[in-house]
Amino acid sequence: MARYKLAVAYDGTAYLGFQIQNQGPSIQGELEKAASYLACEQVRVNGSGRTDAGVHARAQIVHFDCPKPIPPASMVRAMNTRLPEDIRVTSAAIVAPDFDARRSAKGKEYRYFLYNAPILPPVMRPFWAWDHKPLDADAMQDAASRFCGNHDFAPFSANPHRELFTTVRYISSFSVKRSGPRISFAVRGDGFLYKQVRSMVGYLLRVGRGSEKPESVSELLDEAAPRTARVPTAPACGLFLWKVFY
Repeated sequence: MARYKLAVAYDGTAYLGFQIQNQGPSIQGELEKAASYLACEQVRVNGSGRTDAGVHARAQIVHFDCPKPIPPASMVRAMNTRLPEDIRVTSAAIVAPDFDARRSAKGKEYRYFLYNAPILPPVMRPFWAWDHKPLDADAMQDAASRFCGNHDFAPFSANPHRELFTTVRYISSFSVKRSGPRISFAVRGDGFLYKQVRSMVGYLLRVGRGSEKPESVSELLDEAAPRTARVPTAPACGLFLWKVFY
């Protein structure tokens, strides 16, 4: 029995998220169908974390056990022949039996892409969120820096419908960069709550429009109060799981 570690990229537009859903297709479900075909038995694929419906990944990490020894390069080719075109395995490796895609992870980086102009080019629509109102990138960077550190992110998380041990998370960096109409948000941390990244970006957009002051981020974090309507959720289409650190 060999344990495989795979890096997976996907366009999440057509899926209900990473985790298997009874209501429709999922990334995990498609990976398990492909892996089970290769193993000639039912295989459980475990991911580094869950991505929401419509969210994409540049490098989601998964692991699974396969009873048939397959060279990593052959595993990549074989998986991709069985997967839909919007999901691709980009690398594979045989790892130690105790490697766990989620528990072994030290941190993650997410990136969010926003097009800030009167019109969104249609070819960008699947992967870029859009806001036609003027946005102050400097104010958003000021606000983003206030997320860094160890905080209770309850005001920036949604109810995951499961019990959580804690809502405290550590953010090591959060940058906002503008190039013409393109604005990119990059955040790194030890882990993220349900819809936390989209909530933080949603709030930064309120700061960018002038509806909130940058220092209000610190006020909300210090209060650690339940989430309110002040914190909107940015659209899923602009979010990418960019990298998982081990």
